[in-house]
Amino acid sequence: MNNNFANNGEYYYPDAGGDFYDEYYDEDIDEFLLDPAWEKQQKKTFTAWCNSHLRKAGTAIEEIDTDLRNGLKLMLLLEILSGERLPAPDRGKMRFHKIANVNKALEFIQRKGVKLISIGAEEIVDGNLKMTLGMIWTIILRFAIQDISVEELSAKAGLLLWCQRKTQPYKNVNVQNFHMSFKDGLAFCALIHRHRPELINYESLRKDDPYTNLKTAFEVAEKHLDIPIMLDPEDIIETARPDEKAIMTYVSCFYHAFAGAQKADTAGSRITRVLAVHQNNEQLMEEYEALASRLLEWIRATLPWLQDKSVDGTMRGVQQKLDQFRDYRRQQKPPRVHEKLDLETKYNTLQTKLRLA
Repeated sequence: MNNNFANNGEYYYPDAGGDFYDEYYDEDIDEFLLDPAWEKQQKKTFTAWCNSHLRKAGTAIEEIDTDLRNGLKLMLLLEILSGERLPAPDRGKMRFHKIANVNKALEFIQRKGVKLISIGAEEIVDGNLKMTLGMIWTIILRFAIQDISVEELSAKAGLLLWCQRKTQPYKNVNVQNFHMSFKDGLAFCALIHRHRPELINYESLRKDDPYTNLKTAFEVAEKHLDIPIMLDPEDIIETARPDEKAIMTYVSCFYHAFAGAQKADTAGSRITRVLAVHQNNEQLMEEYEALASRLLEWIRATLPWLQDKSVDGTMRGVQQKLDQFRDYRRQQKPPRVHEKLDLETKYNTLQTKLRLA
């Protein structure tokens, strides 16, 4: 496993078994690790990402390196993300109370299959920004990126493939990574336009105007997609290479927003189909009941006549009785036989549909 963060001899090793985290760290990005612009982008993006979940509990953080130090909001964040309860937090304000809370959070992360080596509760409680960012990044990987799956590719590769598939038809967009491919803002705009074309006039955008592109994408996403602004256009434009982790975090929010909408549409379609089947069955039952009622009414009216064998004893009366019976056999009975067969068909069809339902 490669060392991913280094600061005065301290190292941070995220691992989740195998090579899960290895793919997120490029060897040629080492020179950017201590770049203040990199740190600024991650701090801003990760704070906004945390708040996008913490707001569900009516709270937020302002400074990621200080507001998580007592472990309370860190534990709350993990509960919101996982839907599970963590052990009750220590409510004291002493240092050992804070360390205990952060340890509970770190132990929970480890139970989710993420190994955090050389990152301890003391660093978080002391407000070590790099360690805090590293911890939040592993949380983002575990809860926002790891489970992404597109055409048998997962996590980062799946997210990248999703971006490529969605933006492929758009001119001036060629998504190959999560840094330079998003710098001019067109990829963000293309993702929005692909799913919500009414929100952005893509044809009016210019590749040589990245500020407008980024500003448009971020503001539209916040207003219409409930994705908070996680970076400012200047954060991306003014750096030689945008931070991959910050961009990936931002893009994952677009994925989940549109994937969630697609799931809702799919669920809506399924409900519509179920309702259509139910309504069709109801209509079939009504038709069956109406046909059965008409047939029973005819049988009740006709049966006494058929059972009446009396005649007046005259040849004319006998002939009249024969004529009536011939009319019954030729005119009245055949359509009722067809109705009986139709009734049996409807009954069998209804029984089959109700079993399948």
